[in-house]
This record gives sequence, C-alpha cells and structure tokens, in this order.
Amino acid sequence: MFENLTERLSRTLKNISGRGRLTEDNIKETLREVRMALLEADVALPVVRDFVKQVKERAVGLEVSKSLTPGQEFIKLVQSELESVMGNANEALDLACTPPAVILMAGLQGAGKTTSVGKLAKFLKERHKKKVLVVSADVYRPAAIKQLETLAADIDVEFFPSTIEQKPIDIATAAIDHGRIKFFDVVIVDTAGRLHVDSEMMDEIIELHGAINPVETLFVVDAMTGQDAANTAKAFNDALPLTGVILTKVDGDARGGAALSVRHITGKPIKFLGMGEKTDALEPFHPERVASRILGMGDMLSLIEDIERNVDQEKAQKMAQKFKEKKSFDLEDFRDQLQQMKNMGGMSSLLTKLPGMSQLPANLQDQVNDREFLRMEAIINSMTPGERQRPDIIKGSRKKRIAMGSGVQVQEVNKLLKQFTQMQKMMKKMQKGGMRNMMRQMKGMMGGGGFPGM
Repeated sequence: MFENLTERLSRTLKNISGRGRLTEDNIKETLREVRMALLEADVALPVVRDFVKQVKERAVGLEVSKSLTPGQEFIKLVQSELESVMGNANEALDLACTPPAVILMAGLQGAGKTTSVGKLAKFLKERHKKKVLVVSADVYRPAAIKQLETLAADIDVEFFPSTIEQKPIDIATAAIDHGRIKFFDVVIVDTAGRLHVDSEMMDEIIELHGAINPVETLFVVDAMTGQDAANTAKAFNDALPLTGVILTKVDGDARGGAALSVRHITGKPIKFLGMGEKTDALEPFHPERVASRILGMGDMLSLIEDIERNVDQEKAQKMAQKFKEKKSFDLEDFRDQLQQMKNMGGMSSLLTKLPGMSQLPANLQDQVNDREFLRMEAIINSMTPGERQRPDIIKGSRKKRIAMGSGVQVQEVNKLLKQFTQMQKMMKKMQKGGMRNMMRQMKGMMGGGGFPGM
C-alpha cells in the first residue's frame, strides 16, 4: 500500500529534513516535488491543489520547536496535513440504537462488496462481540446470494435466506424482523451492484434505504481505481446519505490516490480498509497511522494490535519459558514462529508497519517473499516429531523423503536446515545476553539473503 508515494515523498522530504532554515525557495522546490508525487499517486487534482496550498500557508509562518530542525518541523507539518485530508481520526461505526442496528452496503459490481459484508460481520462478531445476521438483497445475481451464504458459514454467523423471485425491500424487512425477534445486535444488508452508476440502480437503493432506515450506509469501493473511486463515491453520496466508505483491495494499490481523495471529495470518512482476500483482512481506518506509513515512518500501533490479536499467547509464554530456561530452540519452535508471522499477514505486511523499512535497499525489499514461508512450513510439516526436535539426525535418505513429501528439491531442505542453524545460533547469543552480537548476526543474515522470507 502506498509504495510509490512513500518512496517518492521519502526521497523528497529527506532532502529538506536536514535544512537549518527554510526559505521560500527550498519550500517551493519541495512542494513542487510533493505535488508531483501526489499526482503520480492518482490523487484528485482539487485535493492536491488544496493540500499544497495549506502546507505552503502553514510553512511560511512556521514556528520551529526547539527539539526539531526547521526541516523536521516541515515534515511534521506535511504529516499533519495528510492526516487532515484523510479525516484526522478514526470514525467508528455508530451502532447506538435499539437493536438490531441495520447496516446497508452499497457499491459497484466487482468492488468486493459481498466479501466486505463477510469481513465486517466477522469484525463485529470477534472484536465487538456482536450477534450478527447477514442477508443478500441482490436479486439480479443468484451467485451473490450463494456467495454470502458460503461466507456466513465460514465465519459462523447466521445467514437469512433470500431468492431472486423476491423484491429487495421484502427481503431486507423480513431479515430485520427476524433479527428483532431473535435478538440480533446487527443486521448487514448486501445490495445489488452494477457495472456503472445508473439511475435505475440509484432509484432502487434509495427506495430500499427509505424503507429500512439503516443507522450506517457504507459505500464499498475499489482502491485500485484511484481518484475514480472518490468520484463514484461522490455520485452515490449525492443520492444516498452515506455515513462512511470501505476501501477494498488496498493491498494491491501501490499509489494510494483513493485513500487521499475520498474524504475530501465526499466529505464522508473512510471507516475500513480491505487488506486482502481473507475474511479477517479488514482494518479500521486510522488517518494518523496511514499518514505515518505514507511517510515511511511505520505504524507501530497497528503492529502491536496485530500481535495482540493474532499471536497465540499460550505458545508465546511457553517459548519465553523455554528461552528463560536456556533450552534449545528446535524446528517445532521455528514452525510456530512462521505460523505466527503468517497470522499477522506475512513478512511484507509486517515490514510496511516497521519504521524506516521504506529506506531498505530495493534489492532487499524485493527479496521479501511470503511464499518462502509457506515452502518452509511445508518442509517442516513433512518431518517426523523426532526430526523436528533433533534436526542433526536429518541426513541423506531422510532429506530425500522430506523433499518428496513437501514437493521441493533436496537443496531446499538443505537451505532450510542452514537457515535454522543460523536462527539457533542467534537464539543462543540472545540467551547469553549478547544483544550486540545477535544484532550483528542478524545484519549478516539479512545481507546474505539468509534471513527467513528474504
């Protein structure tokens, strides 16, 4: 997410960060570069124009904090303005009403609307402990109804059945009545999408909205369409009283134009980001965290939340105890670490949230490959419990069997064992308290392409 914009802005702002004083000339030059970076990221022109104007006005009368250089203060100012453009703070769903709270999902076909219904249902169920009912009022695509039913079964929330012979209003009102009788906290209504904005589609959803009076009307839009996403959202907002936006396919959007344009053009907050195909790949949108990521400063708060949510605390405690007692680190432990990493979205997701990772050399960034984790896990799974605990017994015939069982070459098994040996040495150094030695070891592993996933 935002790779192109982060790289361009980091390079531009790096040139000004060390300046002892800001002048009209160096601000002008930097702002020209910032403007080009935003336009290349497919941010809407009115947003770029207002952004640059605001930064320039604030920079001219800049009062510099004693702890910062003028250049650093300017970067802080750019970050503040990025946050402002995207909405300053996270705006959560407002579900404070007599249950069930009704959420209406709108959007174009192919934007990921039905998948987002499933993700949102799981989010509300797991993180907010809500009893959720989902229903499809898309009577034009039988596959959409079946898709939602399958998703509901996968995430273990109730699905209210509907057919293409029914009217959308009848489906939605029947689902809400069922939700009221069965004491559901939330009812999420999926609606029909079209390939473009048309009057027939708008009339139908306006009528549906009026009939069910939802507390939240969320517009689902594909981030990869750039500033078109903001323009489509505006067309919907002109017809419907939207309460927020869900940006999908953000993980495939290297530019970031949609995230920076939607709030400014529609006046409505982005409430969630869809970060992948999995049903748990939905993140609340925090403008301050996203601004920090855009400027290559990482997002430690989101990373901490990921760890708290996805790391198996029992396994982590066992690992800590093992570490404390100076017991050896084996391949079972190594596999657990790989699985925990996978649960947090993989190495590439983790790197986007670590400060300064955008400054890594391009050749190292290119080597980050989550498929490597899957291959390593498959190799370890092909071993016997005894082999995982005592890797030193894995010789010729065992290596061939493990390679065949995991669908790889013997060389891949050798590579994994070598990486594991390096990891084992690093853990021993940490147990002895040699943190400096351990950091040097890690640096050597990364530089040599030996670190897992690199």
